[in-house]
Amino acid sequence: MSLWRHFADALFGPAYPGRPPERVLRAIADQQRQSERLIAMVQFAVILAFTVLYAVAPRPTDQGMIDQMIFKVIIIYGIYSTVRLFLAMRGFTPAWFLGLSGLADVALLMLLIWSIHVDYQQPAGFYLKAPTLLYVFIFIALRALRFDVVYLLLTGLTAAGGWLLLLWLALDFDALEPQVTRSYVEYMTSSKILRGAEFDKIISILMTTGILAVAILRARRLLIRAVVEGEAARDLKRFFAPEIAQAITASASRIQPGEGKLRDAAILHVDIRGFTPMSQKLQPGELMLLLADYQARMVTPIQEHGGSIDKFLGDGILASFGAAKDSVTYAADALRAAHDLRQAADEWSTQRRAVGLEPLRIGVTMAAGPVVFGAVGDATRLEYTVIGDAVNLAAKLDKQCKVENCIALASADMLYLAETQGYTRPDHVEIRPQCRVDGVPEPLDLAVLER
Repeated sequence: MSLWRHFADALFGPAYPGRPPERVLRAIADQQRQSERLIAMVQFAVILAFTVLYAVAPRPTDQGMIDQMIFKVIIIYGIYSTVRLFLAMRGFTPAWFLGLSGLADVALLMLLIWSIHVDYQQPAGFYLKAPTLLYVFIFIALRALRFDVVYLLLTGLTAAGGWLLLLWLALDFDALEPQVTRSYVEYMTSSKILRGAEFDKIISILMTTGILAVAILRARRLLIRAVVEGEAARDLKRFFAPEIAQAITASASRIQPGEGKLRDAAILHVDIRGFTPMSQKLQPGELMLLLADYQARMVTPIQEHGGSIDKFLGDGILASFGAAKDSVTYAADALRAAHDLRQAADEWSTQRRAVGLEPLRIGVTMAAGPVVFGAVGDATRLEYTVIGDAVNLAAKLDKQCKVENCIALASADMLYLAETQGYTRPDHVEIRPQCRVDGVPEPLDLAVLER
């Protein structure tokens, strides 16, 4: 890395490698359009406040307010600010307009300052004392809201050049009486010009512009990284359960394979009965549309009851309750989700019959107990999953669900646990004692939740 690159990274912060993705640039552009509206509103408020202050201030001469040049400049500035606010609210913010806006702000402000000595009938050096110059710092700072250093520099450099021009105009080189003084007291008590004081103002404008420019470049680089990470976090929620995505993005350190937590949880498995022979009759596009429709209908009830989708296994969906996020009602939540899954499946079958399609049946199996929730894989490919006897039992009950000829099946122990967690057993739930389950050495009491 070159010395300049080291210096730039230290001064402005590390740059985003390459060109940011288009959606990130669109997000930044949206933020800038909103900032432009805010800039226009603040500018309109500034000119409104200036107009009110000028209206209540004593008149500098005998002439009426309408005859004064200051008033005419304020009117022009007010019209300009109104038009700019209207265009900003309509989203009209092309680059040339933004650049012209910065130039117009400074030009009108400098014209306003220059007109002061005309209305007060004083030497030109009189307007160099005007505190109105302080408004230029507001206009420079406003450009910082766009996170775009170009318009900030343009406004700041124009302001410094404008004040230098006003200083040059105030120096009447043909005057018989010298207008420049070296006495600070005389400078403060007369219209005499202290060139050092005026150059201090120019330096202050340039320094403020430079400091803000560095701050904006640093903030913009940070903004790009923040937007990229925000978009990545939103993408994670499409591929992972929200709780898992939150755990990944909020982790203080890189997640390592082998990290896990032991938690009491409920495991739910749902699939489509007879899916394999059905899939062989469908075209690939039809098959994927069917799966998308099915998964959309099944995922919602699971998530509404606090479940986290662990993975999609073809037509199978493996979900956990209380694993990704601690819960004291995990078993009850899983059983409530099973009832809602039955209702969602019935509605889906009714809709398919209405359009002449074959209705589909689902099978839901559940078990509860201690599980390990964590990351497996290697450093290049990680996957969050749940491991434990409850996971294995939920899978083994899938075959038993067909044997019992039911839609939703759980271990009786899970039903009893759910009742201690606030679950109310429906009348149609049936306990079938001492059932032989393939792969389980001892007979189990099973609860048929939905037939």
